[in-house]
Amino acid sequence: MTHSLARTQSPSRLSALLSPRSVAVIGASADALRIGGRPIAYMLERGYAGRILPVNPKRAEVQGLPAYASVAALPEVPDLAIVAVAAELTPAVVAELAERGTAAAILFTAGFAEASPEGAALQAQVVAAARRHGMRLLGPNSLGVVNPRNGFFGSFVSSVELGMPRAGRVGIVSQSGAYGGHLLAAATAAGIGLSSVVMTGNEADLTLGDVVQVMVDDPDTDVIALYSEGIREAEGLVAALEAARRARKPVVMMKVGRSAVGSAAAQSHTASIAGNDRVIDAVLAELGVVRAKSTEQMLDIARLATRRIYPASNTLGVITVSGGAGVIISDAAEDVGLPVPEMPAAAQAHLRSLLPFASPRNPVDTTAQFMNDISLVGRFTDTLVTEGGYRSVLGFFTYTGGAPTIAARLREQLRPVRERHPDRLFVLSLQASPEQIRGYEDDGFSVFEDPTRATVAIEAMGRFGRAFEAAQKQPAPVLPAVALPSHTPTEAQAKRLLAEAGIESAPERACAGSEAAVVAAREIGFPVVLKILSPDILHKSEIGGVLLGVADEAAVRAGYATLIERAGHAAPDARIEGVLVAKQLSGGVECILGTQRDPVFGPVAMFGLGGIFVEVMKDVVLHRCPFGDDVAEQMIRSIKGAPLLLGARGKPPSDIPALARMLSRLSAFAVAAGPSLQSIDLNPVFAMPAGEGAFAADAVIEIRRGD
Repeated sequence: MTHSLARTQSPSRLSALLSPRSVAVIGASADALRIGGRPIAYMLERGYAGRILPVNPKRAEVQGLPAYASVAALPEVPDLAIVAVAAELTPAVVAELAERGTAAAILFTAGFAEASPEGAALQAQVVAAARRHGMRLLGPNSLGVVNPRNGFFGSFVSSVELGMPRAGRVGIVSQSGAYGGHLLAAATAAGIGLSSVVMTGNEADLTLGDVVQVMVDDPDTDVIALYSEGIREAEGLVAALEAARRARKPVVMMKVGRSAVGSAAAQSHTASIAGNDRVIDAVLAELGVVRAKSTEQMLDIARLATRRIYPASNTLGVITVSGGAGVIISDAAEDVGLPVPEMPAAAQAHLRSLLPFASPRNPVDTTAQFMNDISLVGRFTDTLVTEGGYRSVLGFFTYTGGAPTIAARLREQLRPVRERHPDRLFVLSLQASPEQIRGYEDDGFSVFEDPTRATVAIEAMGRFGRAFEAAQKQPAPVLPAVALPSHTPTEAQAKRLLAEAGIESAPERACAGSEAAVVAAREIGFPVVLKILSPDILHKSEIGGVLLGVADEAAVRAGYATLIERAGHAAPDARIEGVLVAKQLSGGVECILGTQRDPVFGPVAMFGLGGIFVEVMKDVVLHRCPFGDDVAEQMIRSIKGAPLLLGARGKPPSDIPALARMLSRLSAFAVAAGPSLQSIDLNPVFAMPAGEGAFAADAVIEIRRGD
């Protein structure tokens, strides 16, 4: 288990991780190709200005530097230490460093928790030794840190041999060392300047969230790219991602390892829908993080984000020299939900006055005529901004953008437009030499060869903008702690618990005999619904345990007997407490509300429409609990089936405020109930016409089994 200390310590202590003034290398090697030798060789090559202190008891000198026999023999307290010794020696080395006051250590050494139970125990000793003196640890099993800004290479990653990274504004955090090295090489090949690269390893101490927070606090990092295989400590990561959003630092994340929830959760409809990966999608979207599907996409988005233009109301204007490319871009924009509005009629008329056979709708096609009159490029592009009002502009110029007879004149047309509109995002799709591309980039244009990749990255900038501009959310309801029973309650018991939290159900009565059921039905009013009442039968409809439209007293008596018989046949060992008699609701829209305890993020709420929408189409929305009515209403309005609630086809609109209150209070109930609550399933909930409320017709509360 990891414990994050970064949020309780001053940032200056962790700043040594990226910018140490001195570095001790424990297990330093004179061989620049060995793990203990590579960091020294890289730092010497890159002109690291701090002091390098090799520790090797067998040598007086390592790679031309004075070497020291032990940590105790060091002439000063190093800001940071790199530990590259055998696993069994690591606890003592870490203890010595911590006692001397070293701020942080990078542990290259493997053979800890990732290897065996014995390794896990050894790892715990290492962490305890560091914590006694407040020293922070990266790793073990970490490939370390690379900082191109100051030449600090606290890593043995060999991908730098393919090309040394250049200094820039993108920080990379990777849980995988080898893949972190891959990302470093890929970013370098793509010309992306890096502020730092950190590979977290086992995260025995510093977690993904801790390192993200370091980059949020780092004034030299503008954009953060994450590669994650598993979230070990959700609270710290959520806090860091929220801090990144407040600081207007975009975060793009590649989260791999898609999987479904465990079989123990499959009893709940909510659990079968709210698989781990969908929960991660929902949480990242909530926090303003853009989730990338590939390395290429992650680096594309990170590169474009360094322009620091994030249009919250993002619209795309396209100027193209190819009608086919215009179609490709339009298709890509539709796929990712990026609006490509038509040019206003007056603007179209203006463009036709410049070129009668132009296609001025958007995409705006100059045709090949721009080769005869290059000024069309500047005038058309400026019109996209001034008259079209587009927040982002994508120009497709293909190989003409690199043709020596065209490229310089094209830049002369485009550069003044960008200078006149510095708040707009300008992107080009073209083929050119690296030198020519650098020229366009220096002019303020981001260049992509593939127009689809460019479109996807442009859409992501709008998501960042909306996250940065989002209004402060309403507070979630606060409920007193909920005392859950030790076992799964019956439907009637579940509804009583929920009613105390303000979650309303249809009028109903639990009845232990047929005559009591008749009296209840008479008082509630016909027609009624009859349901078997048992803590051991969670999904009653699967055994024929629900009877709808029970219209008179005789039908109640017969129905009662039928349900008892069906339950005895389908579940002979189940505890039967009688039958629930409930008012049959009509005129509302059937919805499903629920919560599920996610193993990483805790309780997560779900909303969707009932029937085929949830079972087949999976048209549901998820959100971490708790949240206020405003978030609940956003969830309700975000599903594809929302028009059915909003008055489609002449039907009256549903009571959205009442439905939102129910969902919000359900989210608060899930938190107040604590970790013993596994799931809640309200299915169906009837959203009645506006002003008439929302009522749960069925409720299942599942208690978490003890670990």
